[in-house]
Amino acid sequence: MKVVYSHGGGSFLVWTLVVQLVLCGSGVFSTDSTKSCKLLIETESERKVLNRLEPLANKNFTAVTMVGTESYTYVFRLCGDAGSVPGAGVIQYDSKKPESKPTMIGSYNATQAIGGSDWVMLIYTNGDKYDAHCSKEMRRAMIMISCDKKVDVGQMKVVLEDRQRLQDCFYLFELDSSLLCEVVQSQISAGSIILIIGFCLLAVYLIGGFLYQRLIVGAKGMEQFPNYAFWVEVGNMTADGCDFVCRSQNREAAPAYRGVATEPLEEEQEERDDHLLPM
Repeated sequence: MKVVYSHGGGSFLVWTLVVQLVLCGSGVFSTDSTKSCKLLIETESERKVLNRLEPLANKNFTAVTMVGTESYTYVFRLCGDAGSVPGAGVIQYDSKKPESKPTMIGSYNATQAIGGSDWVMLIYTNGDKYDAHCSKEMRRAMIMISCDKKVDVGQMKVVLEDRQRLQDCFYLFELDSSLLCEVVQSQISAGSIILIIGFCLLAVYLIGGFLYQRLIVGAKGMEQFPNYAFWVEVGNMTADGCDFVCRSQNREAAPAYRGVATEPLEEEQEERDDHLLPM
């Protein structure tokens, strides 16, 4: 039997494949998201904290640590199967025994989420049981995710494994990311907007006037300044006004004040020189 495909049907199949590839690349068909995490106690506040971590979904984070002569590799995935281990949020590999079965440190099916303004503490519980420590209780992973504006997503670090107690033992990890930083919205006041507009208009006036005076009028030197004569006159008038208002003395010295005597001056006795004449 011979099957014939029309040209239109072939184009439809090609476009269908293209759309599917785009959707897969954008994560629409991905099942990993914060909704995959199951909270121990479903509350709206913890769900909101988890939603803040949505940009970190679909990513694996690894860390290597040395404990004496032993070396371990940890893999963390947000609300997804770490290392393709079903239900595992954090797993541990023995670096010296890569063929050995990984240990599940915590499950995202038993999650707790605590958050502040610039940090989130993610807790995965119900991991594999300890062999001889912590009363053989289930392992627990605590991932401290903090805001760091310098990095997009930093390197995960192993802080410690606290197993020197009878119960409530835990593994503590650190992870920095700018995706967790609070977005600060800048607000410009009306006064700032007016100042910005004023500076822009002033710049246009100065640059446009300068080009006009230089290229069209052919002015040189200070005369290239737009409306130079007007501004010079304004400057002189301003200086005169400041001088008139601010100075305590007149610019021209006033004649000295002389008092007027209340009593008439005695007439000086006229000196006669008749005696000097020859007789």
